[in-house]
Amino acid sequence: MKHSKKTSNKRTQRDYNLGFKLAVISQVEKGEMTYKQAQKAYGIQGRSTVLVWLRKHGTLDWSNPMIHHMSNPKRKETPAQKIKRLERELSDEKLKNEILNTMIDISDSQYGTAIRKKYSPIQSNASDKKNK
Repeated sequence: MKHSKKTSNKRTQRDYNLGFKLAVISQVEKGEMTYKQAQKAYGIQGRSTVLVWLRKHGTLDWSNPMIHHMSNPKRKETPAQKIKRLERELSDEKLKNEILNTMIDISDSQYGTAIRKKYSPIQSNASDKKNK
């Protein structure tokens, strides 16, 4: 027998796609809003949901939480903070560069592409004739 009473499945947790999570994380990490403001603005119910996303997908170091809130996103960085941030950004860029170079090598070897241009150190005769 079927029950005539309607039962609604109330979801306590909402599934957010990765693109949405990354967009929220980006806004918080850029200092455009705090994680609490993001929760309120996007109707995210869980109190720690955005923090979990930041720790899982964010680029900032959450191993040593700051005592100060990001209430003033335009505050000055100390020289040590700037050095640490720049070192982290350099490390990230080196990793991206390594990944891209590996992808190019794989493409060249497996698919026979020639993505990297081979430049000759010797100028062609055509350019020499124009300059004379």
